[in-house]
Amino acid sequence: MKRTEPTWRIPIGILLLIGALTAYALVVARYVPEIVATWHALFQTIVYLFFGLIWLLPLKRFLKWMETGSWR
Repeated sequence: MKRTEPTWRIPIGILLLIGALTAYALVVARYVPEIVATWHALFQTIVYLFFGLIWLLPLKRFLKWMETGSWR
């Protein structure tokens, strides 16, 4: 079904997404280097790839909520 009227969920969702990603990035940037600083570069790369991609997992449901208003 195509949306014909604007919804408040899209601008609010974008602001929430930016805020959540900023908080996530700050937490990762603050705490992960302390833990992995002495590890081999290959293992550090794996850890940063993991944290760089893990935020994508809840994104599908969040974007669906922004469009439809339902989490399902």
